[in-house]
Amino acid sequence: MVTALLVLAVVALFALPLLIDGGSDYAGTDSQATELIEESDPGYEPWFSSVFSPGSAEVESGLFALQAALGGGVLGYVLGRLRGRRTAGKAAEEAGGS
Repeated sequence: MVTALLVLAVVALFALPLLIDGGSDYAGTDSQATELIEESDPGYEPWFSSVFSPGSAEVESGLFALQAALGGGVLGYVLGRLRGRRTAGKAAEEAGGS
């Protein structure tokens, strides 16, 4: 029962903002910064251009999510290994000290 209420609360946290203001355009900070730079200095030329430009916003979003998932996986693996080393070191120290 508690789990179902928690899941419902999480779904509501994501759904309510979309339902309340469904017509707004969600733009990222990169595009907002680009617009601001273009407004303040129309002659500005970027130092470099992108190596790869995804075909659509959905592909770009999917690649970003994949990058975040891989980064999270690597971070979790490294933290797990470090904790395992520390735990193994403490266990070896206790076994050798007794």
